[in-house]
Amino acid sequence: MISELKAFLFRGDVLALAVAVIIAGAFQKIIDSFVSDIIMPIIGLIVGKQDYSSIVIGGKEVVVDGITKVEGGIMVGNFINALLNFVIIGLALFFLIKAAGKKSEDVK
Repeated sequence: MISELKAFLFRGDVLALAVAVIIAGAFQKIIDSFVSDIIMPIIGLIVGKQDYSSIVIGGKEVVVDGITKVEGGIMVGNFINALLNFVIIGLALFFLIKAAGKKSEDVK
């Protein structure tokens, strides 16, 4: 049983997957910084706003500890933020993969 587990864990596929997961976690921080620190400020300059989380449909304003919040509404702004992040990350990865593919064609 232990030898089977050892054989499974040290197969090339499992090790490659483990390395890929670790690198993906580190790469996620780079992508998050790219989106929040570079792209969103540019969008903010063009559109006039870079955080849409305050957009709420319905709900009521309540004051808790001196802070005004909206409760019971549909948080459309959070969805817009998530959608923008998805589109920006998708475009960045598309161009990155395109460039890598072109580079590998040049090598051949």
